[in-house]
Amino acid sequence: MYTSRKKPEEDIPEEITVIWSCANPQCKCWMRDNFSLSVQPSCPQCQSAMVKGEKKLTVLSNTSYSHTKV
Repeated sequence: MYTSRKKPEEDIPEEITVIWSCANPQCKCWMRDNFSLSVQPSCPQCQSAMVKGEKKLTVLSNTSYSHTKV
């Protein structure tokens, strides 16, 4: 008989995060606000405008260089 010794999964912390979503209804692209490089980004896939919103996502911190949005 086989018994699994798999550890129970940890609860991954989630929080409401500010995101940018593509305004084009055919495009599903979105990005976290703290990972965007401009104040009003355009969609990297279809070049449409993006709309600010919120989404419940896992907690991530942006540890890259501190950049100023232009």
